[in-house]
Amino acid sequence: MLKNFADTFKVPELRKKILFTLLIIIAYRIGAVVPIPGINVEALKSFFDVQNNGLLGFLDMFSGGALNRMSIFSMGVMPYINSSIIMSLLQGAHMIPYLDRLGRDGEHGRKKLTQITRYGMVMLGALQSFGWIMMIIRISSPSGMPVVADPSWPWIIFAGSTLVAGSVLIMWLGEQVTEGGIGNGISLIIFAGIVERLPHAALSIVKLIQMEEISVMIALTLAVIVLIVLVLVIWIETAQRKIPVHYVKRVIGRKMYGGQASFLPIKVDQSGVIAVIFAVSVLSAPLTLAQFTPEWTIWGFPIARKITEWFSGTNSVVYNLVYASIIIFFCYFYNSISFNPKDLADNMKKSGGFIPGIRPGEPTSMYIQKVLERVTLGGALFIVCIAILPDYLRSIIGVPFFFGGTSLLIVVGVSLDTVGQIESHLIMRHYEGFVKDRRIKGRWFIK
Repeated sequence: MLKNFADTFKVPELRKKILFTLLIIIAYRIGAVVPIPGINVEALKSFFDVQNNGLLGFLDMFSGGALNRMSIFSMGVMPYINSSIIMSLLQGAHMIPYLDRLGRDGEHGRKKLTQITRYGMVMLGALQSFGWIMMIIRISSPSGMPVVADPSWPWIIFAGSTLVAGSVLIMWLGEQVTEGGIGNGISLIIFAGIVERLPHAALSIVKLIQMEEISVMIALTLAVIVLIVLVLVIWIETAQRKIPVHYVKRVIGRKMYGGQASFLPIKVDQSGVIAVIFAVSVLSAPLTLAQFTPEWTIWGFPIARKITEWFSGTNSVVYNLVYASIIIFFCYFYNSISFNPKDLADNMKKSGGFIPGIRPGEPTSMYIQKVLERVTLGGALFIVCIAILPDYLRSIIGVPFFFGGTSLLIVVGVSLDTVGQIESHLIMRHYEGFVKDRRIKGRWFIK
């Protein structure tokens, strides 16, 4: 493994990509600790120490701790992700013919769609920044110290503009990594923010043990839970359902082609970390809207106050039901726009391939769709369990929030994707990759 790691720096192009990616991540981490002028950082941290178990804790995790400092990068990549979600939904639903034409227009259309997504990100960022500023103005530390001493309109406009500019800069940094570095830039920025919390989390557990607030046995139990979840996440992220494909023999000239057997791999978790990231991003929308109208009521029912209560902790039934539903929806939605069984069946038929026992053409398409739906259901339910159950277990054990199932899903998913890209570069240049046995054994539970 150490030799394989050293090989990554023997390839000049790969070395340059890795160093460039690290440089961008360092720049992001520097911006994440620069607070907006006019914020009482100590009062804000005191507030987050008490209110760090719910959606605010997730948002702070996604921003790499920038939210509890109210830094210039506090909004992180959320506006960009929300804009991407809206664009994907509009394209998937075929609601706007112009977007459909751009989707079929190759590289030019892709660039135009990216540009529209950026404009949408700025508009959503402006709305979200205003909602967050309103929330920050209203909160105070447990001792009663206000987070913002002088919440004047000039300061609100300045702070909101700073947050939007910071989010635009993060988007640009992520795109630079995607184009000139290793891995997906936006995912790596989220990954860097989560990993940054690990040393602090470990020190917090040590302090709790020293202060005898938790026992060593509870800490070990928590470590075992995290390890089990980690192994399960790696297993599900690499699991595949292999559909056997045979090719008929064809004689062209004096040569015979085909006749070999292959397989069509369908990942159990086809969406990777995208469904989880999208779910957390969508969950931030109701909380942001509640800050615009804190006194909002319908027929005497306090909607805004209830939204804040429902999303105040990960043990809230409403919060977890909504979170689980959004994850399942995005797992299916991502598969519907990234995997087309009909095109796959047509291409297979043209190349002389067929699935044993299934007629080519429409029956093959229906069979692949059926397998895909069953695999997606299993993968989506597994992701929901991993994202929600560890938080319940920690609340039963009595250990404060520091590293949940959602974090592990993102860290493992991004790590596997990045390592896979590095491995592809190494193998392409005749170096040995990180994984010697790349075979995925078993058919999991799908038949």
